[in-house]
Amino acid sequence: MAAPTAVSFLAGCPLHQGLDPEEARQRLRREGPNELPSAGRRTPLHIAAEVLREPMFALLLGAAVIYLILGDVLEGIILLLFASLSVTISVVQETRSERVLETLRAMTSPRALVIRGGQRVRIPGRDVVRGDLVIVAEGDRVPADALLLTANDLLVDESLLTGESVPVRKRALQSGEQAPAIPGGDDQPTVFSGSLVVRGVATAEVFATGAHTEIGRIGKALATIDPATPGLKAQTTQLVQAFALLGFTATFVTVIVYGLLRGSWLEACLAGIALGMSMLPEEFPLVLTVFMTMGAWRISRARVLTRRSAAIETLGSATVLCTDKTGTLTENRMSVVALATPDLVMDWKGTGLPPTAELQRLLRYGALASSPEGFDPMDRAIRSADATSPDNAELVRSYGLTTGLLAVTQVWRHSGREFVTVAAKGAPEAIAGLCRLDQSAAAEIRSTVESLAAKGIRVLAVAGAEWDNAAALPERPQDFPFSWIGLIGLADPLRESVPEAMAQCRTAGIRVIMITGDYPVTAQAIGRMAGLNDAVVATGSEIAGLTDEELAQRVKHVDIFARILPEQKLRIVKALQSRGEVVAMTGDGVNDAPSLKAADIGIAMGGRGTDVAREASSIVLLDDDFGSIVRTIRLGRRIYDNLRKAMAYIVAVHLPIAGLAMLPLFTGLPLVLHPLHIAFIEMIIDPACSIVFEAEAAEPDLMRRPPRSPTARLFSTAMISWSVIQGLLAFATVAGVYLLAARRGLPAEDIRALSFFALILANIGLILINRSRRGLSVDFLTGRSPVLAGIVTFTLALLALSVSWQPARALFGFGPLHGDDIGMIVAAILAFLLVLLPLKLLARRLGAV
Repeated sequence: MAAPTAVSFLAGCPLHQGLDPEEARQRLRREGPNELPSAGRRTPLHIAAEVLREPMFALLLGAAVIYLILGDVLEGIILLLFASLSVTISVVQETRSERVLETLRAMTSPRALVIRGGQRVRIPGRDVVRGDLVIVAEGDRVPADALLLTANDLLVDESLLTGESVPVRKRALQSGEQAPAIPGGDDQPTVFSGSLVVRGVATAEVFATGAHTEIGRIGKALATIDPATPGLKAQTTQLVQAFALLGFTATFVTVIVYGLLRGSWLEACLAGIALGMSMLPEEFPLVLTVFMTMGAWRISRARVLTRRSAAIETLGSATVLCTDKTGTLTENRMSVVALATPDLVMDWKGTGLPPTAELQRLLRYGALASSPEGFDPMDRAIRSADATSPDNAELVRSYGLTTGLLAVTQVWRHSGREFVTVAAKGAPEAIAGLCRLDQSAAAEIRSTVESLAAKGIRVLAVAGAEWDNAAALPERPQDFPFSWIGLIGLADPLRESVPEAMAQCRTAGIRVIMITGDYPVTAQAIGRMAGLNDAVVATGSEIAGLTDEELAQRVKHVDIFARILPEQKLRIVKALQSRGEVVAMTGDGVNDAPSLKAADIGIAMGGRGTDVAREASSIVLLDDDFGSIVRTIRLGRRIYDNLRKAMAYIVAVHLPIAGLAMLPLFTGLPLVLHPLHIAFIEMIIDPACSIVFEAEAAEPDLMRRPPRSPTARLFSTAMISWSVIQGLLAFATVAGVYLLAARRGLPAEDIRALSFFALILANIGLILINRSRRGLSVDFLTGRSPVLAGIVTFTLALLALSVSWQPARALFGFGPLHGDDIGMIVAAILAFLLVLLPLKLLARRLGAV
């Protein structure tokens, strides 16, 4: 990579305007997205190659070849067409999943704040182009290699590139300076893609994106979404392997037995292939992939991104939801509503009255203590309320908030003045400590804070000082001679969706805990409005004095935690987990990353959150709304619910097919199922289990059930037992039709037609039984499930065609059906459903459904 210089890529645009949006679009089109090539992306050709290696495809091809050898050219060609159709369906569904994943990868790429056309806009990191002006601040990942145009107290962690764990200082590029092309070392004017801003804020101009960055040169790969859930995938793989072993064993035995008893080895191979096809549950991997990918897509439509699809499985198990207050329960639209000085307390909300000179000074110092480039809602509200005219002050130094001092201090130099201005803003108790107030003054301030906080107002204190311009600045804010100025009260209204979302959590057995850094009385007021139990509030100072065992007991009874430090969030998460809770945790800051990673479900804020928090999380909220979390839990439960229904149906439906394939071997009666018939049935099973069940609406009681046990297996003994019972009853029904038709002395073609029709209708019955937990679901007749209605209509039309049109009847080997035949089939299927319904009610009580 060539060493960049202080030459702008902005093509004559004013620097503060950034790139023109149209020019940015053209550069993105010419140079490609700001991302690294991914070896894990699958093209339709790769997907087709994977499908062609599937055992089911090999069995279809084998059967087609045998038909051609036997001289049944038409049946061989039809079977090849079925094989091609099976491949096409799989490729289309998998390609659709890949496209969804591509969209999700774009949405979950780190966000970047850029200046385009004079406007600050937040865009996906992949849309950053060469020449963009990017703004980075504490907690951000640098989106591309860039030259620093401005840098305020900037520290960057470049360990991803250099292996050096100590952050390095950065400074702005000087005119005509040649910048180094490699990372590492202090006081360099270049930042590199993938590095982490530890402190400060800066504006930088991008000179390299994507594979042309330093991280691209050394071949580092970005995280991608995994479309499969590891826990479910392991269970599915084990079951498929067991079925496959059983199927191939049965195929081998069938070929040997049939060949020895009947002497036709080619027909024996056909019978064996039919049995193998009937027992091979090749739908499991397809269903898992489609459900997880489409599940992530459905959740994304609710303004929530799943960075790790394992979260979809875990969502239904969440028992505790830990949420912060500002921006999640509230709207994150802070405004100044109250001001208080030692001589005056003014409720400023809606009065329209201008502040006095004393209150103007309070607002001015509050604005000086706020970040000039920051996007914190409180900083913006205070800067907006400050009506004083800006002067030519220069920010000399910022002292950030620390564990030991919950306050921010900023030092400003004014041209022509002998002293610099020092402004501090933060927690009232921290500012009182900086001002060294006596107990009487501190008690009076506490009283004012509590009266404001009881109204749900967040209170910040402000202090000011002066320092000799010629003297060196102290290393600690505590060394400035601060004097107390006053209190600023800010309000952030509760989101409208919160009370209803809280009520849903309660009915769903999910406990909600609010963890905030805010003042206890404010937190209590907001918690009360949200519907939390506000009887007890635990503070960070109280938690600091508890052992882990004591904290585990304390969290059992407290729903509101106030004045909590980020590292204390981690202790709360671990305390809850030690009690067996499955914890979902929200967070947005750099220091929230450990608690997000430790939680069973880490939920990062997409709007105000840092990239570090997003990378540590499983889920990202694009709108930072608490209601979105509850909607996500609902969707997660629905996805798992429908996945369980689909898997139960797959297990059940293969039993009557396999049974009907094996029955003639033991009775000496004519074969019913040939590979062609199995292929026809698969054309029903595949879309039914992957499309119909995935699109099923949520059960009415979905959010009235307790959370699922985290140790519960998808293929539980109860679920498999219920599926086996369904399958055996379906087989008994079809076998009854088969044996009754044989006893009546019907020709082999008529027996095959009767048995096949009964098998198809039993298959449809299994779909109707399994698509709902409540009973027999036939609401597809009223248009609730158009996909299922289409499949049923298409299937019945094909069945009618197969017995009414002579060429189709010859192809399938069917005889004509008469009215009494159809009546026998319908009666058998109705009896099957009437027996299943009470058994389903019993299975539901036992937890099998």
